[in-house]
Amino acid sequence: MARRKRSATIPILERFSTVVTRWTGTSTAFAVACGIVLVWVVTGPLFGYSDTWQLVINTGTTIVTFLMVFLIQRTQNKDSLALHLKLNELVAAVNGASNRLIDIEDLSEQELLALREFYSRLVTMARRDDSLTQSHSIEEAEERHSAKLATRKRSRKG
Repeated sequence: MARRKRSATIPILERFSTVVTRWTGTSTAFAVACGIVLVWVVTGPLFGYSDTWQLVINTGTTIVTFLMVFLIQRTQNKDSLALHLKLNELVAAVNGASNRLIDIEDLSEQELLALREFYSRLVTMARRDDSLTQSHSIEEAEERHSAKLATRKRSRKG
């Protein structure tokens, strides 16, 4: 399969947006924003609170908001992808976990609702147990832990 050539500007934009995203989440960025608003307020009397004076802050905040929407969405998309990959790794690595849950985010809403109903029934069954320690998942966890310890002991001997 042929690899598509990436544009040279994409890595530059990725680095730039990462730096901007990290910086805008800092206390320094908040202080700068507060400082800009303070300067704008203080200059109000100098400009007679004119329409142009108001237009400056309105235009500035509109532009910043417009750009921040894209930065926030990019960050959420990247974080969501990373989280899904980590969860997929855990599902794939856990003995007895259903591999059908890998890439579950690609299912339709109707399929997700059907799975939710399935897990809701499991919750109902777990609530019927007399004690949390009798839960199926805790027993399975103890069995897995014992199996892992046995595997480690065998690998040290061999």
